[in-house]
Amino acid sequence: MSQSSNDPLHSSPVHLLHRAGQFAGDVFVAEMGDEGLTPRQYAVLIGVSESEGLSQTDLVNRTGVDRSTLADIVRRMIKKGLVQRQRTKRDARAYSVRLTERGRKALDSARPAAQLADERLLSTLSPKQRQAFVDTLSTLIRAIGEQPPARSGGRDD
Repeated sequence: MSQSSNDPLHSSPVHLLHRAGQFAGDVFVAEMGDEGLTPRQYAVLIGVSESEGLSQTDLVNRTGVDRSTLADIVRRMIKKGLVQRQRTKRDARAYSVRLTERGRKALDSARPAAQLADERLLSTLSPKQRQAFVDTLSTLIRAIGEQPPARSGGRDD
């Protein structure tokens, strides 16, 4: 595929990040193999493991997964026996989420595959470029997260 710097698609950060995200998801799923975790499920397991008992709202903030998608992911992970949830003592409307033993084992066995996926994604960059790339992505995420939500323009996908 030839890419011209004048091509609007190949100079659009939104488009390029979307394409990179699709590719990253494909690489992650391929490396995960029989573990069967998606990138977002893995992120939820990591988030819960780092702070047992987080509320689902805290998990939304920590993982960046939107509220309704996160609720669906947690429901599916409960059915698989990976996490459990219970009402919090502070707020009877909120749930806290904890790993089950099965979830802890799934996370432990998935970590090497996730690391391979990261390495595979960064393999075409020099070590210096890799760190700069990760730092730039982190800067974007932090900066965007601190901005007020943009007006909704509707989505067609």
